Amino acid sequence: MIMCWDKLGQVFDFWSSPFASDFLSHAQSPHAVVFPEFVRIYFSTRTGSGDGGFVSHVRFVDYDLSLRAALRYAEGDVVALGQRGAFNEHGNTYFSPLPFGEVIFGYTSGWARRRSVAADSGIGLVISHDGGTSFQRIGDGPVLTSSLHEPFLVCTGSALVVDGVFHMYYIYGTAWQRFPGSDRAERTYVIGHALSGDGIHWRKEGRQIIPSAYEAECQARPTVLRIGTRFHMYFCHRATIDFRDNFENAYRLGYAYSDDLVTWVRDDGAAGISRSETGWDSEMMCYPNLFRCGDAIHLLYNGNGFGRDGFGAATLVQEER
Repeated sequence: MIMCWDKLGQVFDFWSSPFASDFLSHAQSPHAVVFPEFVRIYFSTRTGSGDGGFVSHVRFVDYDLSLRAALRYAEGDVVALGQRGAFNEHGNTYFSPLPFGEVIFGYTSGWARRRSVAADSGIGLVISHDGGTSFQRIGDGPVLTSSLHEPFLVCTGSALVVDGVFHMYYIYGTAWQRFPGSDRAERTYVIGHALSGDGIHWRKEGRQIIPSAYEAECQARPTVLRIGTRFHMYFCHRATIDFRDNFENAYRLGYAYSDDLVTWVRDDGAAGISRSETGWDSEMMCYPNLFRCGDAIHLLYNGNGFGRDGFGAATLVQEER
């Protein structure tokens, strides 16, 4: 089975958007919600923190149903920053909306800087009652966070509801390591799975669900969509070290499939999409989001610089068996 995609190119250019006047860079981790007349794409962008770091903010842009024309831009933060000392004090780097009945759940990846390592994170829940223009926290703490065997870096949760059960696919850290010649500790993380009856209280499956393809592989941003009777997952993966400037170790997209949402078969060769030879996604592809719009299935993703310049899209042409 091979997925075949038609790249639409970079559909959102951060530097030519209205956000460029207020933010430093990035339209990171795009995630779509489809409305009858438009597609709303949420993403994370950055301001300076005053101490050499940055703070992450969630914004959105509305597109027509073809993803060709931008119709509206968010005028303010979609999610408020966390209070001092909270898990999301320094912002939300990933945002995953999930329409549910009359509201929209939003799963945030809140993060806070630390001294010995760059940051720690958890997954929070916000809810929108105004059609996704703004979201309010249900509390100041996370709904999914570190635990005995998942000790840090729980984040990038993406949820779907199947037969009344919430399934969340997320990442958790397995190690922070400092390597020879490096002045910083680097993180390793893998993909996990949790279940819930209400989207608030979660039970972790307690294992890595996508096998690693190489030693110290980092897996990130899983996104799952049912196509026919089978569930398809795209995610991104990279090496733990030397990934910022060595593009052989940088993010690329991985693929897996499942018939029951629990047992996954990894088959990166069937992903059907890879980095371009030149241009905005030639160095890396990362933070994918699968979604259906009418009869079409699209894949959003970031390119070079972890979404520094914007995001692009591809449309599923066919699924070959």
